[in-house]
Amino acid sequence: MDLSTTYLGLRLPNPLMPGASPMADHLDGVKRLEDAGAAAIVLRSLFEEQITLEQQGMIHQMEIHEEGFAEAISYFPKPDDFAFGPANYLEQIRKIKAAVHVPVIASLNGTSAEGWLDYSKQIQQAGADALELNIYFVPTDPKEAGEAIERRVLEIARVVKRAVTIPVAVKLSPFFSSVAHLAVQLDAIGVDGLVLFNRFYQPDIDIEALEAVPSLRLSDSSELLLRLHWLAILHSKTRATLAVSGGVHAAADALKAVMAGASAVQVVSNLLRNGIENLRVIREDMVRWMEVHEYESLEQMRGSMSLERSPDPSAYERGNYMKVLKSWKIA
Repeated sequence: MDLSTTYLGLRLPNPLMPGASPMADHLDGVKRLEDAGAAAIVLRSLFEEQITLEQQGMIHQMEIHEEGFAEAISYFPKPDDFAFGPANYLEQIRKIKAAVHVPVIASLNGTSAEGWLDYSKQIQQAGADALELNIYFVPTDPKEAGEAIERRVLEIARVVKRAVTIPVAVKLSPFFSSVAHLAVQLDAIGVDGLVLFNRFYQPDIDIEALEAVPSLRLSDSSELLLRLHWLAILHSKTRATLAVSGGVHAAADALKAVMAGASAVQVVSNLLRNGIENLRVIREDMVRWMEVHEYESLEQMRGSMSLERSPDPSAYERGNYMKVLKSWKIA
């Protein structure tokens, strides 16, 4: 059975890989991922704030001077809270490249072009095969227009693409006013891949302590539906290859993503919950399903359920909306 795929210009034996997470923090975990069939290793994100503070020579002085920092810095985690500092991150790339034979995809998380320019070059020099940009920004200023937010995303991607020669993917949010338009603009400036989607972690409120507290919940398969929706819309609309991130917990989820148009399938919550080796289970179950349904290759099914196959995608979407609402019955 041919599960091979091409993502970010990289020819991979199958579409399955861990998403950005702690799973690649240790070489033992990295080797287990390769043994379980991971087609590539995506590293956890390095944050722009870490790079900026180190460049300013402050990151190791935060404990000493934290009372004198601006209020924004007071919310920033202390250095010991991070698995890797900027220098250690580069060393981790080198170690992983020496330990496994699959491509290594680094990840940067930030909000401005300036914070990543030099470091993206260093990531390439350290041996990363590709770079994933997780542009995580929650606009809170009502005076900032949506168009300005999109320009920021495009500028980050443009600056990084000019700085490196390795493939660059952009991990998008689903909350832009026109995801399809932004995707096409990113494609026009040469981005090699789009990852759908990052997850926004909304804080909870502790009503006794009267403070906002971080809240982390692992995904389930219901989160895949939004990803399938946009994979199906974007398939064949961009030269950039598409990856899904969020909601993949079983072979059926991965197969749906490919049918919608994904070239790569990132898995995180399932592996954190059930163990790294469960990646092998997903891959083997995919093969069994394809054999039963007489598929010879993954390429044969890619995009088979995309909106490209509909003569009028907007009418299809509108019709589906009406059918869903009409299907609800009051008990």
